[in-house]
Amino acid sequence: MTPLAHGIGGVRDLPVPESYFFTTAAVVLVVSFVLLGALWRRPVLQAHADGRRLPGGLQAVLRSTALRVVLGALSVGIFTLTFASALFGTTVELLNWAPTFVYVIFWLGLPLLSVVLGDVWRVLSPWRALADATVWLVERGKLEARPVLELPERWGRYPAAIALLAFVSLELAHPRPAAPRTLAIAIAVYSYWALAGMAVFGREPWTRSGEGFAVMFELLARMAPFTSRHGVLVIRWPLTGLAGASRIRGTLAFVAVMLGSTSFDGFSRASAWQNLLTDVRSGLTDQPLRVVDLVLTLVNVAGLLVFVAGVVVTYLAAVALAGRLVRAPRSLVGDFVLSLVPIAFAYLVAHYFSLFVIQGQFAIPLASDPFGRGWDLFSTADFAPNLAVVSPETIWYAQVVSLTVGHVAGLAIAHDRAVALFEDRRAALRSQYPMLGLMVLYTVGGLWLLSQG
Repeated sequence: MTPLAHGIGGVRDLPVPESYFFTTAAVVLVVSFVLLGALWRRPVLQAHADGRRLPGGLQAVLRSTALRVVLGALSVGIFTLTFASALFGTTVELLNWAPTFVYVIFWLGLPLLSVVLGDVWRVLSPWRALADATVWLVERGKLEARPVLELPERWGRYPAAIALLAFVSLELAHPRPAAPRTLAIAIAVYSYWALAGMAVFGREPWTRSGEGFAVMFELLARMAPFTSRHGVLVIRWPLTGLAGASRIRGTLAFVAVMLGSTSFDGFSRASAWQNLLTDVRSGLTDQPLRVVDLVLTLVNVAGLLVFVAGVVVTYLAAVALAGRLVRAPRSLVGDFVLSLVPIAFAYLVAHYFSLFVIQGQFAIPLASDPFGRGWDLFSTADFAPNLAVVSPETIWYAQVVSLTVGHVAGLAIAHDRAVALFEDRRAALRSQYPMLGLMVLYTVGGLWLLSQG
């Protein structure tokens, strides 16, 4: 594994045993559950989901074609630079722009931006910008740009889940995920997936169902205080976008990939997993390097799939028990699945907070020398990142807080859905007992995984 694919820091000389953090986080969840049951008696999030319209002037600027074209052109430019540096730049990972941009600025920065500002990926996606430009050119030529096929509704978000799984498999399972040439191949393959899907099924259908990053950022953007409704930008309460149910097939599978991948990232650094990889490697000493790499990759992919399946199984068990407790006439899987979204984001922050803060600084000198050729385009090549900007103890506290807050948010979303579903307050509370157990399991499990790094 490469430092670019993992957070930096961990538990170091804490003032109290780490088990105290586990217990405190669990207690916070239980107390939150009690308070929600006592004070939250009607669907507050769902009632405030519409939000308020932004001022007309600001609305006009943010929705202007000129701004969209400028941002799209900038996005395509950065995408081209990243692909070119991965393909033609130095093979030294830390001296090449592509690994830091893909695994730090893009993979960690875009989720944060989405949670704060909303679904910005719709205007920042280079693939969407290229597709929009192609359609514009076709229509300027008096031709009709239309999809070749209709996207089957039964596919739901499964294509996007496959796309996201492919990316996290590269990040977490490949022996050298940050190798520039490997990244160049990955960028080319994913670009084909995104652009070909839009060409065949249409831009909107494929963005909603097949483009993995678009689906991920759209789900995270539902936590944001800004959104677009019927072509109008509005400001709303945070988390209200996650109110209600999701009946789109594949949503649980997609969220499970989000959550399971970061969980596996933590476990992959534990001594038990590292010892397993060492044993596998020692048994292949007489094999060529490519065979060793392939076997290790497959072992890591298997571990990743186990964690993704674990999320699916534990969630299904929790909602099945909830349904039995209230004698629900139908499945509750789609009703509470969106409560996992803030948990997935919390895992992302907890696992990669240190990587973003520390490794993200390297984007400043790399911007002046993206190919590692000794350039100094913006006079920032001599910038020295501060590797001690946060201490390991600070990182641990940030991890504990992010996981706890994320799970409390998930509990609140699930409770809001429960009181909307069940008129009987006692039935609503009973339905949330399994969800509380699930949140405690995810919180304590997540903290334990982080403590193993």
